[in-house]
This record gives sequence, structure tokens and C-alpha cells, in this order.
Amino acid sequence: MCNFNKQNEDTKALIHILLKNCAESVGGTNFLLGLLEAIKEKKPNALIYNACKIESKELKITWNKIIFKDKFDVLEEIIHSHKSSENQNFNILENDSEKKKKKILNMVKTLAPIEFIVTPKDPQYGIGFTFKIFETIENDSIKINPIFIAIFFCSTEYMKKALKHQI
Repeated sequence: MCNFNKQNEDTKALIHILLKNCAESVGGTNFLLGLLEAIKEKKPNALIYNACKIESKELKITWNKIIFKDKFDVLEEIIHSHKSSENQNFNILENDSEKKKKKILNMVKTLAPIEFIVTPKDPQYGIGFTFKIFETIENDSIKINPIFIAIFFCSTEYMKKALKHQI
């Protein structure tokens, strides 16, 4: 998932298009990469930063709800267990015990309403974009949004490769 070279060509193309559209809506690739660096500077992770806002020189990202460490830990464990996966569309409920599924479903209920808003500080650079943590939430299938994973869990190198990819 966070190893761009391991993805198949269709997945690479999809990730490239998604991230390229995001970059274009905020003033370009360098602006988006600058925000990514600001996010990576927040330790242990930007998501549990209680201000619900991170700013770079040109952009800011805000979200509408504080993410507590217990929910973050469940999400992080899921993402890290699939980080080297070649499948971008993995179902986070697959192959888990009932106890673990209950924990995951509880985390999903809590985090599903959270929306991230990325906007340029100067409106002349674009209108920005929004995204949520989960791409799909159905009865027995929950998939994490690839934009969310790329921004908060993958390396800057991954983003650079995805943005430079030739279709």
C-alpha cells in the first residue's frame, strides 16, 4: 500500500490521478509536498494533534473532530499490518477475530464523520479539496481512502513517485 513500486499499473494510475487532482486544486505539487512535510513534523502523529489543524507555508489542513489515541492506535495497527500490501482496496474487516472486528467497527463509527479540508492560504491558488478517512463503509466491507493513507501514513518519497508517475 505504501510501496508505490509494488503496485500494479492500474493502481499506480489511479493513485497518480487522485493525487495529481489534489495537488492541482491547491496550487501544485510543491505546495502539497510542503504540507506533507509539515504533517510529518508532528510527532507522534499529526492525527492526534488536538488543534485539528496543521499549516505549511502555503496550505492548511483542518479536520472537524479530535482523534483520540485509542482510536488512532486501532487505525494505525490496521494500516501498518497492510502497509506492504500490493492491494490498495483491502477490506479492513477481513481475516479478523470477532473481538477485533468489534474494536474496528467501534473505531469506524467514531472516525467516519471526520472530514479533512485542505485549502491554500491564498485563494488564488485553488479551491482545495476534502476527503474522509474511509472510502466505503458497507455491512461487511470497509475500505480506507487512498488519499488519507498517502497523506498521513506513506512517505514523502511515495507521494513524489505517485505524483511523477507517467500513465
